[in-house]
Amino acid sequence: MEGSAFSAPICCYLIWLFFVCSSLVLLRSAATDADLLQDFCVAELQSSVRVNGFPCKNVADVQGQDFVFSGLAHAGNTSLSLTGVARTPASVLQFPGLNTQGISMVRADFAPGGLNVPHLHPRASELAFILEGTFYAGFITTSNKLYTQTVHKGDLLIIPRGLVHFQLNIGSTPGVIMGSLNSQNPGAQLLPVTLFGTDIKDEVLEKAFQLSRKAVEALKTKLTPKS
Repeated sequence: MEGSAFSAPICCYLIWLFFVCSSLVLLRSAATDADLLQDFCVAELQSSVRVNGFPCKNVADVQGQDFVFSGLAHAGNTSLSLTGVARTPASVLQFPGLNTQGISMVRADFAPGGLNVPHLHPRASELAFILEGTFYAGFITTSNKLYTQTVHKGDLLIIPRGLVHFQLNIGSTPGVIMGSLNSQNPGAQLLPVTLFGTDIKDEVLEKAFQLSRKAVEALKTKLTPKS
């Protein structure tokens, strides 16, 4: 009987300890990306297999060029944009060697007066380096608080994950921003295109923005991506 009386508290303690440790492990796994289980996993973009990411290319087919991307070396053509900005992404979709590495970049070229329209990255925070130019930049929190700053060549700007942000070139010369993001595929939703360049019913946009049907139709015509 003494043995049973002694073992019951010990058993309860061990069960409690197990659940505490399990909870800590679950909290840790929810807060960070999973650790790599191999050196690399070059994405096989053409595979029909769909996972949370991309399957790996056969190691025998991997070459040194899979780990190099030259797309950010050249300026984008800002004259093709309604707002004077050309974005050049370097995510896993353009650079398969980023698969499972949890990082990507984007280059944004600005004409004088160019605007990187309010947008968000749903899967990443962004660290933006001002390579050239002077910008009025900012982001808006979920409590509708606006934070803005004038940033110059050499400055770094942090944009928290998922928050709406923008950059306006307020200088008289072209500008360049290089953004580093902590996701291999951060995604980007440009709010004007997301809202007026899709098939949302006109009535929704009229009521949401207090616009006339004519104004909504004009914006849809201007902002719907050309196929």
